Amino acid sequence: MSTIRNVVLVHGGFVDGSGWLGVHRRLTDDGFNVKIVQNPTMSLEGDVEATRFILDGLDGPAVLVGHSYGGAVISEAGTHPAVQALVYIAAFAPDKGESVKTLIADPLPGAPVPPILPPRDGFLFLDRDKFHHSFAGDLPADEAAFLADSQVPWGVGALAGAVTEPAWRHKPAFYLVATEDRMIPPPAQRAMASRAGAVTVEAIGSHAIYASQPQAVADLIRQAASR
Repeated sequence: MSTIRNVVLVHGGFVDGSGWLGVHRRLTDDGFNVKIVQNPTMSLEGDVEATRFILDGLDGPAVLVGHSYGGAVISEAGTHPAVQALVYIAAFAPDKGESVKTLIADPLPGAPVPPILPPRDGFLFLDRDKFHHSFAGDLPADEAAFLADSQVPWGVGALAGAVTEPAWRHKPAFYLVATEDRMIPPPAQRAMASRAGAVTVEAIGSHAIYASQPQAVADLIRQAASR
């Protein structure tokens, strides 16, 4: 058995890479080389390019990790030859021709509706007053308020970006389902994980599980890195 030592983390929409702090600390303490992509979330193509730029600079194989919309990014960027495994954290896992927009077009009956405000100049935001409840219900109120106030505008073009060849069809996938997610319904997460043939685990947490439950996230990444 050998362990992949490189890990690349890709954040989702409305946030930046700082939410990976707890995961970064745990993995670097274990000797992993961890890189965080600050994808601009203006277009899928641009975010894939930013991710591949980081992958190009690595000295060996890597585990590629995506949260939320970051799952669409790693599905496309994960065909990079350095990527040996994919890890989805409460993430979208689109198939060929699918985008986040198509995956959310038919919401599950009874599922919570994310409080996304109408587009402004081609960008999306979450309603600040509903951010804590919808996105980060298991984070302290002050931390959720910081995330709400530091939102990164999410381009509608990124939402509509379609995957051309999903990496999960060719490489091992792992999936962490957040059981209290109010942004991507847990049943939808399980369905995408099953379709991708992913090794699937579940943890009690909100959509912000990458920040609220860093140990569970790091444990799954370690599992993906060991082969």
